[in-house]
Amino acid sequence: MKSLTIPAAMAVLLSLTACGSGFDDRQPAPQQSAGPAALQILMASSGDAETNAVKQAAQAWAKASGNTATVTPAQDIHQQLGQALAGSNPPDVFYVDASRFADYASVGALEPYADRISASQDFYPKLRETFTYDGRFYCAPKDFSTLALVVNDELWKKNGLTDDDIPTTWDELTAVTKKIKGVTPLVFGDTRDRVGVFMVQAGGWITSPDGKQATGDSPQNLAALEYVKGLLTAKQAQYARALDADWGGEAFGKGKAAMTIEGNWIRGAMQADYPDVRFSVHELPAGPKGKGTLSFSNCWGISAKSRHKDAAISFVEAMTKADQQLAFARAFGVMPSRQSAKDAYLKEFPGDAAFVAGADYAQGPVNAPKMDSVLSDFDSGLQKLATSDPKQLLARLQKNTESVRG
Repeated sequence: MKSLTIPAAMAVLLSLTACGSGFDDRQPAPQQSAGPAALQILMASSGDAETNAVKQAAQAWAKASGNTATVTPAQDIHQQLGQALAGSNPPDVFYVDASRFADYASVGALEPYADRISASQDFYPKLRETFTYDGRFYCAPKDFSTLALVVNDELWKKNGLTDDDIPTTWDELTAVTKKIKGVTPLVFGDTRDRVGVFMVQAGGWITSPDGKQATGDSPQNLAALEYVKGLLTAKQAQYARALDADWGGEAFGKGKAAMTIEGNWIRGAMQADYPDVRFSVHELPAGPKGKGTLSFSNCWGISAKSRHKDAAISFVEAMTKADQQLAFARAFGVMPSRQSAKDAYLKEFPGDAAFVAGADYAQGPVNAPKMDSVLSDFDSGLQKLATSDPKQLLARLQKNTESVRG
């Protein structure tokens, strides 16, 4: 097993917390400042469009509220945020990746404010679950994405296929991949962030919903990995790297595969890099236990050490209103995390219907702390899935998970 080393910034955060650095719930709450607040916001930006949109929204909130808001795009948010939270003056508001959420929540670095946001039940239930730790809904989901099946319409027709051939089950997926000639039928990434959809569709996952139990070594997960291994060994599916591509969207855009499993970010990538490729998006085929996909999200975290918590909550309230989320969607291609924005979003972006539908049954990232290196080790195993024993891979995942879950 690989060394279970937590990234440096997180290690600093966890070690300081263990020594009583002020995140303990028994410590006195930070004294709140009086008068106008000067909020510091740290974001992980996807590019200029997102940076500009968030800065514009922050300025509008500041003007309306009489406060100030300084938005800083991070160069490496995991490192910068870990170090900042371990220090004495972290940002008031910041992006928290769902895959890192439990690390921060477990050490008391986050203010559990989310149920103070208006209509907090309006956030998709699966997203509420993603940002819930020990029964507390901590932070408001900023937006989200899911995975779906993306089909190259030209290659589909070239192989004599019609809309009736779009696969809706594993059996149908197997059958249609056998009909596609001349290109790889299906391409996807070689980590849990893509292969994991099959685990969910089989009724499995890496941990229990509350993140407290290791569930990797299960019959459901074994069925999923054996199915994927079968596709890979028969060349009915291939990992993107096998097609000299960095991700599924690249192989798909270059016409090397007829289908890929990707998120809604593929639209922007296709428009920018492969504008002539016509494609359609469909829900992923259901597995033995039904439909399944993965979700990816950030929440608006608020520091437990912030001296401006009321202002910070007001800021998040403004950022997560349905109208503001729709403005963000137009600006940089994200999907609103509020159910009340669904109809308006689909009216503007009807091609994203399959991605939005996945919100009802998507599995979020592993909701447990200190799992980083365990998951990296699992990814390494998945990369060799075609030539390895899935049962041994899952037994290793189970053992490693149990070792860090205590």
